[in-house]
Amino acid sequence: MLTSAVVGELIKVGGRAGWAQNVNYTEWAAARHFYVGDWLYFVFDKRYYTVLEVNRWNYEQCNDSEFIKNISRGGRDVFNLTETRAYYFLSSGGYCYHGMKLRIHVQEFVPPSPINPSPSSANNAAAISPAKINHINVLLILVPCHCLLSSLICRLQNRLLAW
Repeated sequence: MLTSAVVGELIKVGGRAGWAQNVNYTEWAAARHFYVGDWLYFVFDKRYYTVLEVNRWNYEQCNDSEFIKNISRGGRDVFNLTETRAYYFLSSGGYCYHGMKLRIHVQEFVPPSPINPSPSSANNAAAISPAKINHINVLLILVPCHCLLSSLICRLQNRLLAW
């Protein structure tokens, strides 16, 4: 039975403001790095707002009628960044015109190479240096690969093991 640490960065979109009107998401996103395997966490009032993944043209035009995916469920919604590319999100109902749109570019995370690891830590599979996970904020749990959300968990576990 394989066990390992499951990691990924959970990024609350908009910081304290969450997903709301009159937030400069361009500025907010420019101050961050987004990597394959990270999760966007949208916190919003579901009575008014939505989160739609759209293409570039619809993002630029604030067109909410031809979305790729509606990720709105309950106002506390997550979206997994699964590939290296640009992602575009907006809120429907005209709120996009009040700034509720987000564009990010996701890149592959390349962990920094260890600097002269000691022989004892190099041989210890359980030792994970903070330098190797410096962009990761969430260490979920140690679980067998066949548990919780198996395919997602296994993918994240295997990425960590590859480090």
